[in-house]
Amino acid sequence: MQAKKHNGSSTDAALELDHELPPAENDDDRTPRESSSVSDAPEPQSEIEKLRAECAAYLDRAARIQAEFENFRKRNAKAQEEYREYALADALKALLPILDSLDNALKTNAASLEDFHSGIELIDKQFHDALAKLGVQPVSTEGQPFDPNLHQAIQMVDTNEAEDNHVLDELQRGYKLKDRLLRPAMVRVARNPKN
Repeated sequence: MQAKKHNGSSTDAALELDHELPPAENDDDRTPRESSSVSDAPEPQSEIEKLRAECAAYLDRAARIQAEFENFRKRNAKAQEEYREYALADALKALLPILDSLDNALKTNAASLEDFHSGIELIDKQFHDALAKLGVQPVSTEGQPFDPNLHQAIQMVDTNEAEDNHVLDELQRGYKLKDRLLRPAMVRVARNPKN
């Protein structure tokens, strides 16, 4: 039984020896072979310099990218500002012929009031056509149910001539640009009196 115990303790001792750390070495205790292997390893100072150079290169690259982005942002802001300033150019070009027609109408002496009226009607049609090309459409009103999203009620009129809460007449035309309301129509709205 002791033999077994002794065998078990010898294996434990062998295992402990395998897992022990080697003793610390002094520079004086090294053999020439050991000292040459240590000198083959890169010196810590040159490694630090290499890392510093790499870090400086990354910082320089980051600074350049930041400067490029800042220049891009400034160019983009300038382009947007120019676009806003000149966005109305096409709209104004469409309206200039109407202004020319009005100027010509004021210069001519109409032979009769009827001729003057028909000239103004032509200019009005020309103006509405130009607005339609730009996407501006009038808001429909008369006979339509009152819609607070499109109409602004100026007056409620007690009447049986129109359905309750329907537009009686338009006092000022409203306009939409495509799907967006530019100006609501000012209307009078019918209110049926209770019987």
